[in-house]
Amino acid sequence: MQQETGRRSNRERSDETRERLIEAARRLFVDKSYAETGTPEIAREAGVTRGALYHHFADKQALFAAVVEREASTVADEIERHTTTSSTATIALIEGGEAYLKAMAAPGRTRLLLLDGPAVLGRSGMDEVDNRHGNRTLKQGLEAAIKARQIRDLPLDALTGLLGAAFDRAALAIDAGADAEPYRTALAGLIEGLVPTP
Repeated sequence: MQQETGRRSNRERSDETRERLIEAARRLFVDKSYAETGTPEIAREAGVTRGALYHHFADKQALFAAVVEREASTVADEIERHTTTSSTATIALIEGGEAYLKAMAAPGRTRLLLLDGPAVLGRSGMDEVDNRHGNRTLKQGLEAAIKARQIRDLPLDALTGLLGAAFDRAALAIDAGADAEPYRTALAGLIEGLVPTP
């Protein structure tokens, strides 16, 4: 029984170290950029040895991938949380877009997911992350709206990619200081434009 408790305690310590590394890396990647941050600095910021860092992550890129995965998961969770009680699939898409822009307003998130993410992980690497998180929620929302005949039956993957790119472009513009309201209005208009004409 004592041995099992020790194993659980070791796992908890390991999980805590991993969390500290991800949080420390996020802070530094946002403050300094991926390129300007080294693993010794991340280890110091997390209060662990470099050996501990390399025990959990093969290299800086693997740690960055974990940070990006966490950020993308948080965004998807926010979208799902704000669309579960929507009255129609079309309203859920509009509310999901609003939730996306709100979630992307977290300091550093746009840089991590839309600028450094593709640069460090490559476009295909970021697409894989997106397809597990944000694009997954968008695709599910579009599919539900198509099945409910609330929007036109268009090729789902292409529609997901194009609409997702529009949301990303809006997030980048807002992060750069643009007024968010015209982007929200335009994105809602794009979605409403998918509604079939009677």
